[in-house]
Amino acid sequence: MNTEEREALMVAKERLYRMTEPDKNMLFVALADEFKRQRAQGNINRWLGEFAIRVDELPPKKNFWPWDKTKLYDLYLTDEEWTTARNAINDLRNWRLSVGKDDGGTNQVLSTVRSQDDVPWRSGPLIFISTALTHLAGGSAGREGAAIQLGGSIANLLGRWIHLDEEDRHVIVMCGMSAAFSALFGTPMAAAVFSLEVVSVGVMYYTALMPCMIASLIASHFAAGMGVTPEAFHVVNIPALSLETGLKMGVVALGCAVISIVFCIILNETARFYGRFFSNKYARVVAGAVLVIFITLILGTTDYMGAGAELIEKAVETGDTDYMAFFWKMLLTALTMKAGFRGGEIVPSFCVGATFGCMAGQLIGLSPSLCAACGMAAVFCGVTNCPITSILIAFEMFGFKGVSFYLIAVSISYAASGYYGLYKDQTIVYSKYKAKYINKHTKM
Repeated sequence: MNTEEREALMVAKERLYRMTEPDKNMLFVALADEFKRQRAQGNINRWLGEFAIRVDELPPKKNFWPWDKTKLYDLYLTDEEWTTARNAINDLRNWRLSVGKDDGGTNQVLSTVRSQDDVPWRSGPLIFISTALTHLAGGSAGREGAAIQLGGSIANLLGRWIHLDEEDRHVIVMCGMSAAFSALFGTPMAAAVFSLEVVSVGVMYYTALMPCMIASLIASHFAAGMGVTPEAFHVVNIPALSLETGLKMGVVALGCAVISIVFCIILNETARFYGRFFSNKYARVVAGAVLVIFITLILGTTDYMGAGAELIEKAVETGDTDYMAFFWKMLLTALTMKAGFRGGEIVPSFCVGATFGCMAGQLIGLSPSLCAACGMAAVFCGVTNCPITSILIAFEMFGFKGVSFYLIAVSISYAASGYYGLYKDQTIVYSKYKAKYINKHTKM
């Protein structure tokens, strides 16, 4: 093998490394089908030859393979042949996910970074308008979904205009994500790391660290100059770290991990409910709106409309909350988002974590204000699988006085929340519990 072939093989291995197991399976399907077609025509390409040995032994369900999948790494593809294979994969994915597929949103941006999708430039302004309408109508949703997709679509379009290659376009999309996150929350450190950490859990794209940090700092200062105030809360009554307070915080963190799992399950089951009883998407939106209005009238309060910033502020700064606030926020967010309204789940997860943590602190006798702050970071970590980002968010929003408690809460929540997550296109590359390569999608 000459130098050019070795370099091409290294590129192919890098591309394949970023693929999940389902994607690799679909690549096998695509190559096997292409081989059968070429064999029927009597013209078999060299790059399909390695898979010709046992191609006739394909099982009927195409979920298991009679050959060793590690041989895929011996595959040599030119750029043109790789594009052909990727198109075949996308066709298969579109067919397999056509029933009940999720809306693009943040998932689409994550998929773009992992070379699986593209962010149309129209999606940015469209989701911005739809998110504004959701908030105008009182939907229980956040704003970060629109911000991240807007940042990703603008960055993707810019990458096309300046003719960046595939790898550099992934980096510029991540910069767009970081800039949007930073401008929205005023947390440049967390924003820079979030786009590196959220795509593939266990692997960080360090190549993008410097450009993402620059993008997040510029966006944060620009937003501040335009009058957007960074999110910050004053945590009160922080006790000294001791065995007792540490154990109590561990209990709160375990509770937050359970709540993050429940939140993901509620979102998923709500989507199933809508899909089962309201196949028409317009009927689904109307049904969701009616349910949200009905529950709001029953509760007799508008506290759960919007992102929930007021509930967060009340829980963190005063240590006061309703005992069922976290549940109603989860339910109304699921009913709003899965009906077809647009927004985001991150700020609602902040609200759920803050109100649950505050309630838990009141029950176990630990500062409700501190528990609200820790709960906010812990639930965010549980639903996004981003522990470093969660810790940095706690530092930037709450300061460094309760640093030991933030670390306890986030680390326990990350380990105890399993492989659940908000984003179906997020990949768990390495196990949370041992140094083992697993490379699978999050549960929902």
